[in-house]
Amino acid sequence: MARETRTLVVSPYLTGRRPGEAEALSRSSEARFEEAIGLAKAIDLAVVGAEIAKLSQIRPATYIGKGKVEALAERVKETEAGLVMMDCALSPVQQRNLEKAFAAKVIDRTGLILEIFGRRARTKEGALQVELAHLAYQKSRLVRSWTHLERQRGGFGFLGGPGETQIESDRRLIQERMIRIERDLEGVKKTRGLHRASRREVPYPVVALVGYTNAGKSTLFNRLTRADVTAKDMLFATLDPTMRALKLPHGGAAILSDTVGFISDLPTMLISAFRATLEEVLAADVILHVRDIAHADSAAQSADVAAILAELGVSEDETEAIEVWNKLDQLDADQRTVLKAHRNGEASDGPIAVSALTGEGIDALLAAIEARLAKDRDLVDLDIDGADGQGLHWLYENTEVMAREAGEDGRVHLKLRVAPDKLARLARRFPGRLAV
Repeated sequence: MARETRTLVVSPYLTGRRPGEAEALSRSSEARFEEAIGLAKAIDLAVVGAEIAKLSQIRPATYIGKGKVEALAERVKETEAGLVMMDCALSPVQQRNLEKAFAAKVIDRTGLILEIFGRRARTKEGALQVELAHLAYQKSRLVRSWTHLERQRGGFGFLGGPGETQIESDRRLIQERMIRIERDLEGVKKTRGLHRASRREVPYPVVALVGYTNAGKSTLFNRLTRADVTAKDMLFATLDPTMRALKLPHGGAAILSDTVGFISDLPTMLISAFRATLEEVLAADVILHVRDIAHADSAAQSADVAAILAELGVSEDETEAIEVWNKLDQLDADQRTVLKAHRNGEASDGPIAVSALTGEGIDALLAAIEARLAKDRDLVDLDIDGADGQGLHWLYENTEVMAREAGEDGRVHLKLRVAPDKLARLARRFPGRLAV
């Protein structure tokens, strides 16, 4: 797909709430519609038309009703669209029937997200995960993917039996490729496991950024780490996790991980395929849940993120999670007043309001991260000879130096924050000199 592909975006939404969706978090059709257009633009499709199709029920043959199919066929002709993007999950039969009716290629939400993931993947693991998910999707649609499926492949010349059908051959080839990819992924996962093990030996705590796609995670990542990863006003601008060192206010360090953005109605096959990509979240000491607080559907987006985290086995209630309300710069004075009223006062466990773009609130966020990481850590006092450079270096590498004061006698008084697993090592390294 390229920029020249003229695309008609159709958003067929059932009237009323979706099953299991709470009224307060019901997503507006308009917001979902804008998101669908954003998905199409994320891979530079030329959107020549877009419309919402409200449905009372889903039709088994075409998803939408006969009258709407005919009207959209006319719209495809008028706009000369070569592609129709349906913001829903289509069955292979529905997709085939719509393509016949529109005389144009049809792609559903899952197919488009796979196209986006394919464009964004940069690491070897990301590319393999994308291909695996794409093959699983393609395998389920072989019934419509070829025009020659009914042909039989014979033996040699006119001899031999009828052989296997093209569809059986294609399905077998896809299955073989999927098995090879899964084998390759096991190797990549082992490598990632070794990297995680080496980090644990350092060890630095891991802080993972999660949030709805386009919530501003990559911009916040750049602000916190002074890095320069891709940060665009575009859905799924980041796909592979990126990790950088994060300096904390009192000299401590952590590893900050930026992950792929979440999105509503993400098919289960994609959640499974990208589980390994989100392993940094599973291993994180602190999770920063970044919300676009200026977005009309911010609460619903937050619920979508929580639901996907739950599917991954992560509960924000049981994890050291900090909710980050981003994009303060997009709020006017009245909206800021309302926002302040809804915040949990100045409570340490309340949401932190920031603007990743301007830097507003970043110091408070860093302090909150440091406080969460320090929850189970001990504060100790230690006196050390100022000439013991090796000892000082060890302390800066293995503890958080909260305060340092040089005495007239040449000794240095330090206030340290120490992780539980480091306390015994500290006591052995400086016997008889700790004051807890």
